[in-house]
Amino acid sequence: MSTSETVHSPTESSHEKLQELPPSAKLVAKVLEYNDTLTQSELAEETLLPSRTVRYALTRLEDAGVVDSRFSFVDARKRVYTLAE
Repeated sequence: MSTSETVHSPTESSHEKLQELPPSAKLVAKVLEYNDTLTQSELAEETLLPSRTVRYALTRLEDAGVVDSRFSFVDARKRVYTLAE
């Protein structure tokens, strides 16, 4: 990680929300903490989790308000995920 990259650390309320989530969701959140913005396929590659597990984790994280998603500017068929502010 270069010195110019920003590491987003989860807020205290996000940390509390993560306590109740499955380990896969915690791993996805940690990877997003270090990588800022990733697609679902990039998350699967980084976490070494199956795509289905990543989808489930992202759904749980979005429902808890820990992760935000938006359409990719590069490929509108894909969504990119970031930690919620």
